[in-house]
Amino acid sequence: MSSSDTGRDRIIEAATRLFAALGYDGTSTRMIAEAAGLNVATVAYHVGGKRDLYLAVMERAHQAERQVLEKALAEMTPDVEGLLTLVDRYVELCVTRPEIPALWMHRWLSDAADVAHLDDEYVRPLMEMVSEAARGVVGDEVDLDFLVWTVVWCTHGFGSGGVLDQLGKRRKLDDPQAVDRFRAHMRRTVATAIGAPAGRAG
Repeated sequence: MSSSDTGRDRIIEAATRLFAALGYDGTSTRMIAEAAGLNVATVAYHVGGKRDLYLAVMERAHQAERQVLEKALAEMTPDVEGLLTLVDRYVELCVTRPEIPALWMHRWLSDAADVAHLDDEYVRPLMEMVSEAARGVVGDEVDLDFLVWTVVWCTHGFGSGGVLDQLGKRRKLDDPQAVDRFRAHMRRTVATAIGAPAGRAG
């Protein structure tokens, strides 16, 4: 890997952390440069302006998500347990890559509103892939669009807001016990929606 590639990667990683934590609108190029240990001119040389950085971050996040989902769909058995295992894999993706749901949560709150094409370019194809795989498992009475979105909404919301424990502390994606409970809950939610037993989380 060249020093140019290393510099670009370092910048994008810093930008990812900041965009996930603060959103696009709350992050400046100077903040990204400081987090990467570089100056603004070097950031511009490697990646460009803030919009270019954001597009690079979202592209990288999309490719990571797509890779995981394509693998999970390729391994999915065409039955209820296969569908529930797919839910497990999506939750696991968000646990291991929490910046992905964080980035999209900011977009849901109208962050980077001037970058309007990402949903159509990134979200729609993945939703269609998952819906197509699920279509052979669920009955016609199930609103498949809302079922798939329910998993996304709940998982992203849990990652952002968590659940309050007895002491008032928020338990999120970095809490293994809370994640286990959430994964089991999502299996039950999807199983109930399609009229099937929840089975056991994998």
